[in-house]
Amino acid sequence: MAHKKAGGSTNNGRDSNPRYDGVKCYGGEHVEAGSIIVRQVGSRFHAGKGSGMGRDFTVYAKVTGTVHFTTKGRLKKKTIMIIPSDQQAV
Repeated sequence: MAHKKAGGSTNNGRDSNPRYDGVKCYGGEHVEAGSIIVRQVGSRFHAGKGSGMGRDFTVYAKVTGTVHFTTKGRLKKKTIMIIPSDQQAV
């Protein structure tokens, strides 16, 4: 006979992995084409010229250049543009 009662099972001990959302490259930073600029839930930031938005709302650079954040319109829509490197030299 066991001299201690069996311990009960528990429903704890699990956790999901973190998402690491947020801005990865800030305004004025140089980025290569394909670089992730923002990881987000929903479209807080919108893709402008030189940037694109993935299926999971990730905004990424389509061209190599400098990141530029703008706020437009009555609803203060935040847009991310990439100013290409060749235009900056002019």
